[in-house]
Amino acid sequence: MAARGEKLIIGQRLRVLRQSLGLTQAQMATELGVSASYITLIESDQRPASARLLMRLAEVYDLNIAELAPSTDAQLAADFAAALKDPGLGAGPLPRAEIEAVLQASPRIAAAFVQLHERHHEAILRPQADDNPLTDRDKVEALAGTSRPVDAVRGWFYARGNHVDPLDRDAEALAESLGLHRNEPHIALSARLGAHGIRTRILPAQVMGDQLRRYDPHHKELLLSELLGQSSRRFQIGVMLARLEQEAAISALVEEAALPDPSARSLMRVSLANYFAAALLMPYGRFLAACESARYDVELLGHRFGTSFEQTAHRMSTLQRPNARGIPFFFVRVDRAGNISKRFSAGRFPFSRFGGTCPLWNIHAAFETHEQVQTQVIRMPEGTSYFSIARTVARTGGSHGAPAQRLAIGLGCDVAYAPRLVYADGIDLERTRPVDIGLNCYLCERSDCAARAHAPINRRLKVNERERSLAIFRFEEG
Repeated sequence: MAARGEKLIIGQRLRVLRQSLGLTQAQMATELGVSASYITLIESDQRPASARLLMRLAEVYDLNIAELAPSTDAQLAADFAAALKDPGLGAGPLPRAEIEAVLQASPRIAAAFVQLHERHHEAILRPQADDNPLTDRDKVEALAGTSRPVDAVRGWFYARGNHVDPLDRDAEALAESLGLHRNEPHIALSARLGAHGIRTRILPAQVMGDQLRRYDPHHKELLLSELLGQSSRRFQIGVMLARLEQEAAISALVEEAALPDPSARSLMRVSLANYFAAALLMPYGRFLAACESARYDVELLGHRFGTSFEQTAHRMSTLQRPNARGIPFFFVRVDRAGNISKRFSAGRFPFSRFGGTCPLWNIHAAFETHEQVQTQVIRMPEGTSYFSIARTVARTGGSHGAPAQRLAIGLGCDVAYAPRLVYADGIDLERTRPVDIGLNCYLCERSDCAARAHAPINRRLKVNERERSLAIFRFEEG
């Protein structure tokens, strides 16, 4: 999606949409509140579509804006561009228009190339990492980003818009039957677990050691550490209920995914159980209605549903049920070093497969303002602008001498959705200049960036011994 005020050529995509709905140009124009001649001009690529028209299309026809713009999958575009920058390919700098042409003409071939490049990269780097994991840290990081099972699971969720409808509907039905909106959730969830003959016990940290949750099948007990807050205790009971009552549904989804790695399949089962637990605590219909009425105020919604800031923000990124969609958010969790431990997207926000995040993104500045929400309008290299919020959270645990780890949560969406967020109040989105960021320094080709930590991997360093500029690394362009 383009920034507010920017216009896009979407003629072919609009024509395909109209024909799939069985509408004439006049009928579509009436439903959108525009003239039939305007639709004709757009479909013939003689007029661009404004952000306002794209929003109207999304509202009337229950579309994610990303289905119309950008024209290519942003994550595939980012992965494809990153693969082409591998110096080993010798492709050199390629014009963005040339890359876009390939993506639009043959997206499946581009995806196959990305997968082939990942396997080649792993085959080359694995022996080096096995011989000495510290020999070349950058290569080991690149290998880790492509070889871990977590990437396969993330890819599965990304392809589904981070929404798993069967589990969502079952969780919503269970929440209704338990009356979680009327009864005290912890009591109701514990009683449901009791119906399976399982008792919940809260044990001291010294007894649980480094474990936060453990199931004892011999005594039929779910053991939870006292370090877990109330929202996390409820969540862990929800996970246990998923394992007990959603085994068939989860197994079917894992089988359908056909992940070749046993570790990836196990991780997917864990992720799906976690998804069910979140959907149980924040049932889709009630949670979506609350999000819209509260204008996606994460903290307020957390109080209303008894969930943490992280749980609530993560749940917001899953609201993509057909005919009842929320804002397509992306969600990310990073530590102080910029390492990403969680990343999900209901829209088309691109994430890098290796390396950290851009230091210009205010998700890093959130560590300087303890548990205060920061806002920012960011723009990616391809021109897409996003409205982003960031706030720190404390990880579960913490005691004297062993403080809880602090992490930053980032939540964002296409800037066109920003007026629906309470966090955008008082911000003139038409006049606000976006902060230009990149995926990370290895892949970003923005010049004169004072925050750059590395030169792009496909550019040659340009060293001037007689000058010193704000940017530590200068490189040849074009």
